[in-house]
Amino acid sequence: MTESTRTPPSPALLERFAAIVGPRHVVTEPDAMRPYLVEWRDLYEGVSPMVLRPGSTAEVAAILALASETGTAVVPQGGNTGLVGAQVPDRSGAEIVLSLGRLDRIRAVDPASDTLVAEAGVVLERVQAAAEAADRLFPLSLGSQGSCTIGGNLSTNAGGTGVLAYGNAKDLVLGLEVVLPTGEVLDGLRALRKDNAGYDMKGLFLGTEGTLGVITAAVLKLFAKPKAQEVAVVGVEAPEAALSLLALAKGRAGTQLTAFEAMPRMLVDFALRHLPGTRDPLPSAPPWYLLVEVSVGTTDAEARALMETILEDGLTAGLVLDATIAGSLAQARDFWRLRHGLSEVQKYEGGSIKHDVSVPLAAVPAFIAEAEAAVGALVPGCRPVPFGHLGDGNIHFNVSQPVGGDKAAFLARWDEMNAVVHGIATRMGGSIAAEHGVGRLKRDLLPGVRSPVEIALMRRLKATLDPAGILNPGRVI
Repeated sequence: MTESTRTPPSPALLERFAAIVGPRHVVTEPDAMRPYLVEWRDLYEGVSPMVLRPGSTAEVAAILALASETGTAVVPQGGNTGLVGAQVPDRSGAEIVLSLGRLDRIRAVDPASDTLVAEAGVVLERVQAAAEAADRLFPLSLGSQGSCTIGGNLSTNAGGTGVLAYGNAKDLVLGLEVVLPTGEVLDGLRALRKDNAGYDMKGLFLGTEGTLGVITAAVLKLFAKPKAQEVAVVGVEAPEAALSLLALAKGRAGTQLTAFEAMPRMLVDFALRHLPGTRDPLPSAPPWYLLVEVSVGTTDAEARALMETILEDGLTAGLVLDATIAGSLAQARDFWRLRHGLSEVQKYEGGSIKHDVSVPLAAVPAFIAEAEAAVGALVPGCRPVPFGHLGDGNIHFNVSQPVGGDKAAFLARWDEMNAVVHGIATRMGGSIAAEHGVGRLKRDLLPGVRSPVEIALMRRLKATLDPAGILNPGRVI
């Protein structure tokens, strides 16, 4: 990846930036800066002259205005949980990190209109808890929800486990407050469900990875909290059976089916080895595990009856090998903890080459079979562990190194393996960037999967909104 050719800011210019937030909110000491400079999977480690931690939208605006005036590159950062390198600086030493962590107020909660206004630095779990306190649900749910922030969630259009019923992050937003690269503030914090007065500006900033503007606050949609939920772990023979069970469950539950996640046995074994306190929900050890959740607005009995009907129909159809329904809230949390821990445990098995892809639902079984065969031929002994959001066609097709293999040698095949897996997904009508985004990791792959017209339009938008090219340069395009 080409590094920035910009000249690092002068000491005098750095003093001007620091004066905007005050000395207490400038980070320059190497050990204190490190958490802002390293991506959590250690794929990217950058260099920066300083980290700025503004405490208000006005300070963000002043920083970007000065950056545009002086041509200084700025990298916005939320919880630093992104997986494509968009949120960490490069190694040129020319990019200032703009941490949104101090913009952490929940400005308003309105149960009557089912909305919540949160600043960009609010951690996702806090938004969930604030909704819960108002007897409402904010359905975005991710493995990193204890550290990721709303600004980052919206900038990357995070997906997670609730997409099946509630959509991606962009579907959970009514309005945005955004600072443009020029320092202008776009105040679009309107809590309206119908508003066709001109272009929908918020769509320019959701999922664009901080390249067109810095989200500083958002009006989020809340939902009626389910009165009862049931969570089950289900064993099936293969992805084909899982897909058939999904269709059956949709037919029975409709919108009350709120999660349908798939996990191969090998990855469950990883979790059992490396995630403390984990127990196998199905001692029969089926080839594939499914986490199925139903949510109803009535009673516990009706939720249980709905889940039992799905499982009984699955057994009758020969789809279900084994199943267990959570017997308590604590057990349901354990089931979800197993699912949310799958990304973390892979690191303990050595090198892991990641693919965040989506394909049409009907193509999921064929994609998994063809991709497993292809990577096995490319690196004999490698261990494919495809898992994820079967309900919306998003498969994290990750591949762990052969047992006892050389980690560095395996990771050196990253681009080669990506080309194989991405090629299969693209041929099947899928995407190479399902929910994690493009960032730096997939930037150079984008022209191969998007038309020249689409790439040209992206470049025109970037040039229009960021004429000085200072905001997250070299990311996405």
